[in-house]
Amino acid sequence: MNKLSPEETSTLLKTLQNRFEKNIKRHPELDWNKIQSKLEANPQKLWSLNQMELTEGEPDVVAYNAETDEYLFFDCSPESPKGRRSFCYDKQALDSRKEHKPKNNVLDVAEEMGATLLSEEEYRELQKLGNFDSKSSSWIQTPAEIRELGGAIFADFRYNTIFIYHNGAESYYAARGFRASLKI
Repeated sequence: MNKLSPEETSTLLKTLQNRFEKNIKRHPELDWNKIQSKLEANPQKLWSLNQMELTEGEPDVVAYNAETDEYLFFDCSPESPKGRRSFCYDKQALDSRKEHKPKNNVLDVAEEMGATLLSEEEYRELQKLGNFDSKSSSWIQTPAEIRELGGAIFADFRYNTIFIYHNGAESYYAARGFRASLKI
């Protein structure tokens, strides 16, 4: 199991608390003390949040589900996380490239982080909290029927509008990364 040291845990919790307090409009009804208790009881999830933080995702709490007693974190960096750019969509796409291969793919990296790629619905929810990806774009979960045909989808925010686009899954760009979500 991946686990943070006590020092890393303390640093991450302070960072998350500062971001929580600075961006209270994202979660006006939530109590940081309850979130922190939940985080401290889930060291594996804390490790995943730290991976999101280390890759410049700026994770923050965006929702709470009372039925499941789960907090939802999204990457809330203004642009697609810099530490997760220039990746193609999945391993199949990576393996299909004969030359100029990217260093990795978004689905494997998200899984290694213990997080999930944002769905289109989650991406639209994120955009209700502010303007994200106005200069970058982010891969999002691609429906199987699109992926089976060789494509993948990504999203961005331009002209006060959320755009969902398609591309070959093997493509990668310096300004396209991915945003992750994590339930705790």
